[in-house]
Amino acid sequence: MTLPPYETLGTFYLGRPIDPATGADRTEPLLYDARDLTTHAVCVGMTGSGKTGLCLSLLEEAAIDGIPAIAIDPKGDLGNLLLAFPDLDAKSFAPWIDRGEAARKGLSIDELAAKTAETWRDGLAQWDQDPERIRRFRDAAEVLIYTPGSESGRPLSVLRSFQAPSPETFADATALRERISASVSGLLGLIGIQADPVRSREHILLSSLFAHAWSAQSDLDLPAIIQGVQKPPFDKVGLFDLETFYPAKERVQLAMALNNLLAAPGFSAWMHGTPLDVQRLLHDEHGKPRISIISIAHLNDAERMFVVTLVLSEIVAWMRRQSGTSSLRAIVYMDEIFGYFPPSAMPPAKLPLLTLMKQARAFGVGVVLATQNPVDLDYKGLANAGTWLIGRLQTERDKLRLMEGLIGAGDDTLDRSALERLLSNLGNRVFLMRNVHEDEPVLFRTRWALSYLRGPLTLQEIAQLTPKQAAAPSPAPESSPPQTTAAAHGAKPIVPADVPEYFMRATASEIEYAAQVLGIVRVHFVDNKLGIDRWESRTYVVPPTEAGKL
Repeated sequence: MTLPPYETLGTFYLGRPIDPATGADRTEPLLYDARDLTTHAVCVGMTGSGKTGLCLSLLEEAAIDGIPAIAIDPKGDLGNLLLAFPDLDAKSFAPWIDRGEAARKGLSIDELAAKTAETWRDGLAQWDQDPERIRRFRDAAEVLIYTPGSESGRPLSVLRSFQAPSPETFADATALRERISASVSGLLGLIGIQADPVRSREHILLSSLFAHAWSAQSDLDLPAIIQGVQKPPFDKVGLFDLETFYPAKERVQLAMALNNLLAAPGFSAWMHGTPLDVQRLLHDEHGKPRISIISIAHLNDAERMFVVTLVLSEIVAWMRRQSGTSSLRAIVYMDEIFGYFPPSAMPPAKLPLLTLMKQARAFGVGVVLATQNPVDLDYKGLANAGTWLIGRLQTERDKLRLMEGLIGAGDDTLDRSALERLLSNLGNRVFLMRNVHEDEPVLFRTRWALSYLRGPLTLQEIAQLTPKQAAAPSPAPESSPPQTTAAAHGAKPIVPADVPEYFMRATASEIEYAAQVLGIVRVHFVDNKLGIDRWESRTYVVPPTEAGKL
């Protein structure tokens, strides 16, 4: 049996070309060379343009070819990749049918499920895809949804540890500086501080703490950071002594803000779950590819920025440990970059994104970025994107900004008038592909997605798709981790800066903090008759009462 051309390894089936003169679909498939994705791609289109379907189809094709992906999901749509039903029967679709839609159409859930299953069977058949292709997609890669900050899906432990970078990162001063800056900016953003890395005392102090710990190959966690803010392990910052640069009384405010984060209700969800290990997000223990979806739709803006910053920074660190390759090794996909890649600002997540856009090609990592807002994009930063997938846009302003951005970013081969004409006539599921590896832009209609495009999933629905046992923390990474600071074994309580602290030598293998009151007194004994005049020191350690009071 001869396989269709789109089943050739390294070929992605995205749809069918359209004749620009007639608007009719051609019969041959539009095939995209997977290696072209190492020069990255940007997908732009308004709501309803088919952007989500196209990007999910691209991830499906990658999975079938055994290429793993990490997909950051700010909107909740990417979980639809788990709704791929090889049987294409009503029973599979029924749990995911919108009850409101069924009521509006005057149908029962089962009736609408049957109609939806029929629609999917017919749609796939029109695009020469059979149920067996859905089965191949499901068998080729494991699709997982992680929910940092929530235990509804698979918790992702992004705050358990700021791990010390690899020796390769330490050898590159620029890479080390970028990683520290991104980590600190994300952490400060989480407590509502938008800090300038050069001018902010908070940013400079925390950066110094990270550099001090990481230079000793020690990981950091939030309790250790809080303790470091209170009593830094250094007494100078630059040429200034610590108290001149950032007095202890003022540092307490920063320590308390971080401590409030640690003490906040629900914060434990940030500390538990699968470790943020890029290798395990891309492959299981047997080497099977994964599509790991980092769902952040349930988080607020500051939390989203923090998660995206840490995930991208970990990807950059992992990438730099890989050998070079010209083939596509992995995909990093972000479903909406609005707010993360603006033209005139540097939010924490933008720095690792820029690094990926500039350097990932050499390591075989393809970056795919999507947005429905082409106005708020740094087109100079996207100049390295070799493929642009442009769908229907909402306003004339969007079209003008996109054309200005593409031409201004250095693509002087584009015919502005022809581009404007094409962009003005795009319909649903119709995209213009500009690929630097091809001679000219191609107009095409996207293929039918293998997955059921049901729309955004709620946390409750994500929980339904997540086996309960998966919520347990995964084993630690196989490689030996760097030495962890003592605070990682127990959160040391914060005390006022002017209260001295003493510690008893630990006899167990792990450090445990138990607060007690230490009293040191000098006792004077005097007896003239006996000729006694002596001073003695007495030390008392007072444990807390049964009520826990000192």
